[in-house]
Amino acid sequence: MSNLKCDSDHRIISPQVDLHVHSVASGHAFSTIEEITRAAAAKGVTGVGMSDHGPNILDGGKVDLEDEYLHCLDVVLAGFHADCGYTGSSLGQNTDTMMLAMENPLVQIISHPGNPEFPVDHLAIVQQAQQTGTALEINNSSFNNARLGSAPNCLEIARLCAEYGAQVAIGSDAHIAMSVGELSDALAVVHQAGIRAQQVVNRTLESTLEFLGCK
Repeated sequence: MSNLKCDSDHRIISPQVDLHVHSVASGHAFSTIEEITRAAAAKGVTGVGMSDHGPNILDGGKVDLEDEYLHCLDVVLAGFHADCGYTGSSLGQNTDTMMLAMENPLVQIISHPGNPEFPVDHLAIVQQAQQTGTALEINNSSFNNARLGSAPNCLEIARLCAEYGAQVAIGSDAHIAMSVGELSDALAVVHQAGIRAQQVVNRTLESTLEFLGCK
């Protein structure tokens, strides 16, 4: 597709869209939406998903907004966050809850599923993602300044996504404008795992809009 960057092995060099970015509206980030979009444009990022959030995944696979509000959003990411109301504590509970969240057709992406604070059955969630058409995120921040210990989980999830053909979203989880579009660590894992370009939903603006049902 237009201006998709690939190397000689047809691997993505730089996804065009960053679907996981936080603004000051999240209460723990540092840039305004205008600052974020200006920084994105300067880097050649053609689309940004503002993922300002509340608690995300709750007990029973519910998320922090009712469906009537989710219908109004262009993109919905859901993930586990500490001290936000989720009470599950075991691998089985976490797995069941995440799988239930993926059954909601309004949830399009599971954010940072490799978080070691909320262990899950990697095979089960990848198979569920493949069956429901939900994308599993490979989160760039999980390899440097957040969720320490995520790297082995993320690599295993990525390898299983490659094996089963599940869709993947590569996100920066940027909390400041200068980090928008910083995807290199996550992209390296995607390449190492053997994920095909067509599995990456945000590889181009066109593929992103198609995945989100915005075309």
